Amino acid sequence: QVQLVESGGGLVQAGGSLRLSCAASGRTFSSYAMGWFRQAPGTEREFVGAITWNGGTTWYADSVKGRFTISRDNAKNTVDLQMNSLKPADTAVYYCAAASSPSRIGVDVGYDYWGQGTQVTVSS
Repeated sequence: QVQLVESGGGLVQAGGSLRLSCAASGRTFSSYAMGWFRQAPGTEREFVGAITWNGGTTWYADSVKGRFTISRDNAKNTVDLQMNSLKPADTAVYYCAAASSPSRIGVDVGYDYWGQGTQVTVSS
């Protein structure tokens, strides 16, 4: 089992940056692909990006490509989401998630464990 706790959310002006971090418990963290999703009020949860177990491959939603970067440190059991050039449309609760298989890494049903989420608010 993996427990996930996100941190680093907050309020930032448009054009600014935030770095979210997800801390995982459990000795098997390095065997999981990790993903970030977000959900704005009144909308469905959407895929933001993901990273393979060894950090060798990353994927991003078109809406964040070139602005967001995912990285992981298996020695520290953490996965980070660096968010630059933030826009008001990025306002949402951000969740990290762990997937035992990368086969459906772009959809939320492909993940086994979820964090509680952290709020990101981007003001215009």
